[in-house]
Amino acid sequence: MTALNTNTLLNSQTQIQSPKAKTSEPFLVIEDVAKVYPTPNGPYTVLTGVNLTVNEGEFVCLIGHSGCGKSTLLNMVAGFSQPSHGNVLLKNQRVTEPGPDRMMVFQNYALLPWLSAFENVYLGVDSVYPNKTQAEKRAIVREHLEMVGLTEAMDKKPSQLSGGMKQRVAIARALSIRPEILILDEPFGALDAITKEELQEELLKIWREHQVTVLMITHDIDEALFLADRLVMMTNGSAAHIGEVIDIPFKRPRNRARIMEDPKYYELRNYALDFLYRRFAHDDAAA
Repeated sequence: MTALNTNTLLNSQTQIQSPKAKTSEPFLVIEDVAKVYPTPNGPYTVLTGVNLTVNEGEFVCLIGHSGCGKSTLLNMVAGFSQPSHGNVLLKNQRVTEPGPDRMMVFQNYALLPWLSAFENVYLGVDSVYPNKTQAEKRAIVREHLEMVGLTEAMDKKPSQLSGGMKQRVAIARALSIRPEILILDEPFGALDAITKEELQEELLKIWREHQVTVLMITHDIDEALFLADRLVMMTNGSAAHIGEVIDIPFKRPRNRARIMEDPKYYELRNYALDFLYRRFAHDDAAA
């Protein structure tokens, strides 16, 4: 893995990471991880030699072409699957199964259609806090639905909600159990541009207030540059690995318009585009 030193590109005076990321000890360690699947034609290596350390409170985005193993990697952090080689360590403990300290939000929302927004969130709270009273659990649900602006829609079922509202329910459900890591698998990819920007702003507000560590997959370079402390760029599959890591230098809290007026923004954007579409372009694109 090669880390890009953005000081060679940028004025170091603007390079400010999240405060916790600069001071805390390694929180999440992905250590020489590989994932190999058996197939009728022999072993198929999705990921190999993946190494990444994430500090508590960081916001890290992963980007790369489809099929490069981004979701596979985050599924191993979530505990849904295990590495074929190497380890995923959270606070020096090996991740071997899913747990409430790691919550995942998917692009397709993963809501139960026969339950209301309130009931979808309550289901998660009830499973993690069985010893709390019903009144306490209902208060937690209301608090988190209010946090994402769904107080008036909490009794509606998913079929009555827009895509953006469904994603707000999914985020509220994930945050309601106070995870240490929030894992987002391209959560805004199916949303319209306006709703996407609104939810990006809400996500940053929640991240600042709750100091949760965020790992997020995106295909949108602009989204990554607006949200992340660091951008992890994956090489193509098969046998994908981390190609480079870019430190995002823009001061927080971030103003979208101000960032996009900064020449440094386009230097980073063009660098990431060059990585993805020239140095690690699809084979058919290179042909």
